[in-house]
Amino acid sequence: MAATRTIIVAGAGIGGLTASLTLAARGFRVVILEKAERLEEAGAGLQLSPNASRILVELGLKPRLGPRAVTPDAINIMSARAGGEIARLPLGEAASFRAGAPYWVVHRADLQAALLAEVNDNPDIDLRLGCQFEDVTSHAKGLTVVQRSGNARQQELAVALIGADGIWSAVRNHLFPEVQPQFSGLIAWRGTLDATALPREYTSARVQLWMGPNAHLVAYPISGARQINVVAVVPGIWNRPGWSAAGDANEIKNAFSSQWPATARMLVGAVDEWRRWALFTVPDHGEWSDGAIALLGDAAHAMLPFAAQGAGMAIEDAAVLAQVLSEGVLSEGAGENIAAIPGALKRYGRLRRARVFQVQRAARRQGRIYHLTGPLAFARDLAIKAMGPQRMLARQDWIYDWRA
Repeated sequence: MAATRTIIVAGAGIGGLTASLTLAARGFRVVILEKAERLEEAGAGLQLSPNASRILVELGLKPRLGPRAVTPDAINIMSARAGGEIARLPLGEAASFRAGAPYWVVHRADLQAALLAEVNDNPDIDLRLGCQFEDVTSHAKGLTVVQRSGNARQQELAVALIGADGIWSAVRNHLFPEVQPQFSGLIAWRGTLDATALPREYTSARVQLWMGPNAHLVAYPISGARQINVVAVVPGIWNRPGWSAAGDANEIKNAFSSQWPATARMLVGAVDEWRRWALFTVPDHGEWSDGAIALLGDAAHAMLPFAAQGAGMAIEDAAVLAQVLSEGVLSEGAGENIAAIPGALKRYGRLRRARVFQVQRAARRQGRIYHLTGPLAFARDLAIKAMGPQRMLARQDWIYDWRA
């Protein structure tokens, strides 16, 4: 394949792997730089609503991912103030049919493994582990990207560089060094447990969302329903970078004290090993690209997880990026127009920013609603009951019905 079609992607997370597959499907050769020596099982669960799962299905991942994913029957909205369920939003196969794609809950490692298997099967993608982005220079032929593997440095010519290297992105730091992640004042605790560790009535195929005073709790099945993923979000001052620090189980148990119903406390108490990560966001800095270099996923727009769309937005980014680049650079009858790449990447940012920031705002708003106390929590619960499940689901259509 012509060197003029080579795109380098920094980062082999969900966004980077998906972008590599979407770009390769559009006719580009892709080189992935990943600083980790191996892609190990990492993270816990995540939710893939139809806007994201649709793209993965179109990439051919359903045979690999489907058996490991769970299609929940419902989202159960629970209130600590009320002592239990206040609404049940039906999902299941009917909701998947309505949206044209499944609503999945999966282990992050299962999704990464499915993406990685597709990448390894694709002859147009070169994944380089233990190899990190170091520097980049622009010139008339495109970009020269400097990468480091151990003590060895290597240069490679490419037409574009995509920074999909997460919230602490080295590519973003190269482009926009003034843009730094901001601590939200919230800490997410996550853990998993075997489904057999809970009574059967608490392990059905559903997403439980518990709202309570200054905290909330989410639980759902993953890994073919063999495990339960539990995430608790509480305020705090600990803000070490990273997303997998060991957490003291007693600390999170104390956060879910007698103000919380016994069922919620049981979920928290059933987890033996907790990991925690401080929740940072990337502020809107107005630009996602500069010349032939662009950002994707958390590197561009890390958001709070309260809309369950962090992975979804990165997957959407990947689909739009590939579409815009192929239309601008490999359009039929126009040959390979390298000069069009900066403009195409600008267009990618313009197409994505409005939607992503709408989702970011929704996540911030939902986080505030989840953590209400006193009379405001009472009013919230009444409003949710009055709205009813169908109206609540309809309010999510603007997210779920999105198509590239």
